[in-house]
Amino acid sequence: MANWAVTRWREAAMLKLLYKPVAIVAGIVGGLLSGLIFNRVWKIVGRGSDAPAPMDSERGWGEILLAAGLHGAIYALVKTAVDRGAAEWTRKKTGIWPGGTLQQPDKSPDHRQA
Repeated sequence: MANWAVTRWREAAMLKLLYKPVAIVAGIVGGLLSGLIFNRVWKIVGRGSDAPAPMDSERGWGEILLAAGLHGAIYALVKTAVDRGAAEWTRKKTGIWPGGTLQQPDKSPDHRQA
């Protein structure tokens, strides 16, 4: 019984180690993508101007806060989509959802009966 637990622990540790580069790349891609999307959206919302910096003295509070809120919303949406996509890709390739469902795969929230 102890060997089984050690094997499962090693498998879980290996999956976390293997998923780390996937998560890092997904984070970088998500950050770059959200910045590109925000810049395009702001060109429309800001009537062609560049997004204001927080310390821009020529822009008002409303414009700066609108830009920050919009940027945050776009970042959160893109990050969530990219993280979820990376997790689903990992499950498709390994059969295991990243996050430690090796111990009881049939009890994990992502387990689907065939």
